[in-house]
Amino acid sequence: MGYHVVDPDELEPEPDRPSEMRYVSEAAGMERLGLRTYTVEPGEEIPLSGMHYHDEQEEVFYVISGMLAVETPEETYRVETDQFFVAEPESPHRAHVGDDADGPVRVIGVGAPPVSDGHSYEGE
Repeated sequence: MGYHVVDPDELEPEPDRPSEMRYVSEAAGMERLGLRTYTVEPGEEIPLSGMHYHDEQEEVFYVISGMLAVETPEETYRVETDQFFVAEPESPHRAHVGDDADGPVRVIGVGAPPVSDGHSYEGE
């Protein structure tokens, strides 16, 4: 059996990211699920590649505080505190916080399987 208590504030943020990201899953040795926390300041986004999609990975964002905007080819969703945004595989999206936001947004991100299968989406 294995149990872990992980305080994300004690983890070092990942370098070279467009917003502050901390890997909880890596700290806990998880192999089947990617679990991250984000603090996204006004004008910042979560992904490295802007609008993107995943081949296999299902991705979920849970907003702890603030309002996260998630742009898709069809519309931009407003994801409020205590709401989830779910992106199925092959569904282009870009999560960000508008320049005019009142402050940072705190988000939990979950991806399964934890594979690096993201691709930039240029539109069709």
